[in-house]
Amino acid sequence: MDEGVPGVVVRVDDGHGRPIEISEQAAWTKKDHRLRADDEVREASNTKTVMATLVLQLVAEHRLALADPVDKWLPGEVRNGRAITLRMLLNHTSGLFDYTEDPALAPALTGWDSHVWTSTEILDLVNGHPALFEPGTEWSYSNTNYIAIGAVLEKATGKTLAALVRDRITEPLRLHHTFYATGSAWHDRHAHGYEPDAAHMPAGVPEEFRHYAGPQHDDHVDVTGDYVTAAGADAAIVSTAADWSRFYNALMSGRLLSAAQLAEMRTTVPESGPEDPDELGYGLGIETAKTSCGTVWDHVGVVPGYATYNVTDSTGRRTASFYFTTSTLTKEAHRTGAALMDAVHCAMFD
Repeated sequence: MDEGVPGVVVRVDDGHGRPIEISEQAAWTKKDHRLRADDEVREASNTKTVMATLVLQLVAEHRLALADPVDKWLPGEVRNGRAITLRMLLNHTSGLFDYTEDPALAPALTGWDSHVWTSTEILDLVNGHPALFEPGTEWSYSNTNYIAIGAVLEKATGKTLAALVRDRITEPLRLHHTFYATGSAWHDRHAHGYEPDAAHMPAGVPEEFRHYAGPQHDDHVDVTGDYVTAAGADAAIVSTAADWSRFYNALMSGRLLSAAQLAEMRTTVPESGPEDPDELGYGLGIETAKTSCGTVWDHVGVVPGYATYNVTDSTGRRTASFYFTTSTLTKEAHRTGAALMDAVHCAMFD
């Protein structure tokens, strides 16, 4: 808490006995909520792993194909839609501009804009930006890719994303604290999320992201009740550390995907150059890295009030999570987060 982080949750399951669960919070946050390791949090971009799982389930049912061009499902809605395939969206090789970097979205991402941006509106906005590169030639993380994936899923199934997540993921796995959020409401106990107020926002944060909506106290803004009205298939899922462990176990053990589809998910493209010491690779909605204690599969998520990290081994028997109850981290907090990530990896591998 000395690094300015309002709260942290850590859960580690090494596959032997009872998982380790830890929660710590700054004293000033206790007037709002007593943090527990089983609190619901906004999982942010960990949502992408669920979306990729849904796509691969439909591929196995021959309702989608990874080689499908986006134009097959969203004709004329995506720049270079004839050349961009579903695989390129899933592994971030499409070249599409990241919509979260457009200043027009700042009010929606900071809780001030009540208008819920649709996928069509976001894709139309992105079409006003030039492509980053020719489809399939490079890698660049873009939330726009999963906005398009969400639209394809709804078009191919005739169901909402909330219904698909419920029917195909949370109900079969009995994940009682996991859901696709379509508003600000929570289902149960949940961690309060905070951002620094404008006067205490770190230097270097763009002006449009220095002011968050919500109650203010102790140099922070409580953004728990904010609904990020532009985040959908890229970041909308709420869950807990224990539920995510069960999801990873089901995913990696083959309960959600066949061996062939799981192999597709774990087919990666390099995120950095050949000199990358961590050998980071991005598959379909999931990342891999070589750590000092073993190879992991993971995803990171960042949304106002919450920074989340979920990790598993290749079998799903060992899992871990750690969550910060803020997305704005000081340099000290970044260093602490990196050290915590290393410790979590090694604790997971016992």
